Amino acid sequence: MSEPTLSPVEILYRDSGLVAVNKPAGIPVHSSRILEDRPQTLLQMARHHEGAVMHAVHRLDRPVSGVNLFATNRDMLTPMAQAFEKRRVKKCYLAVVRGWPAESGLIDHPLKPPRDVRKPNAMAKTAVTRYERIARVETPFPVAPYASSRYSLLALYPETGRRHQLRMHMKHISHHMVGDTTYGRGEHNQLFREQFDCNRLLLHAWSLEFEHPLSGEKVRIKAPLDATFSHLIERFSWKDAIGRR
Repeated sequence: MSEPTLSPVEILYRDSGLVAVNKPAGIPVHSSRILEDRPQTLLQMARHHEGAVMHAVHRLDRPVSGVNLFATNRDMLTPMAQAFEKRRVKKCYLAVVRGWPAESGLIDHPLKPPRDVRKPNAMAKTAVTRYERIARVETPFPVAPYASSRYSLLALYPETGRRHQLRMHMKHISHHMVGDTTYGRGEHNQLFREQFDCNRLLLHAWSLEFEHPLSGEKVRIKAPLDATFSHLIERFSWKDAIGRR
């Protein structure tokens, strides 16, 4: 049997020990026993593209797009993984949420692991997210009981790294992410599918900032939005707001 054809990847950054890839939405970073469809993974795609062994430094959830960092050797993997664990990596995400939240805020709300991996008697752990509202829009499309619908573009800065943290925190403050089929609101997801041809979670890992373990230099890696997300930015006249980030 021939090997499956692997999709190309967009390389955002490369040096002697690190490679950053712009992860497409819907692609898992690596294989898992809970993924029954056995899709191609970002790790496979990156290894095929680079022709080298790669190690995932961190992992974006399958429906999330954006910057995902890999190490090309274990000597680089260890210090970078420690930088993530010790919160020395600054992460910025872009998300579209329902409603108009405050211009900025801090969500300090402990979280239990997601149900699919939660063990009996699991305890909630500290989870902290800062956010900024960088744009908003009101559309003419009704969502009961309202005659129109409001949405915001947020910059999200997770200060902890709990699984599904951003999606769960947005649900906690009743500004659910659009396209979130686990924690979101079905009526808003349906509106975006029907009116904007958007079938993805609107959460994108926009940038990573860290001090390089070898050189000590500051590294900032930014990932362009995909066509679906970019179309919405244009449709809602949010391009200037994105350009200032």
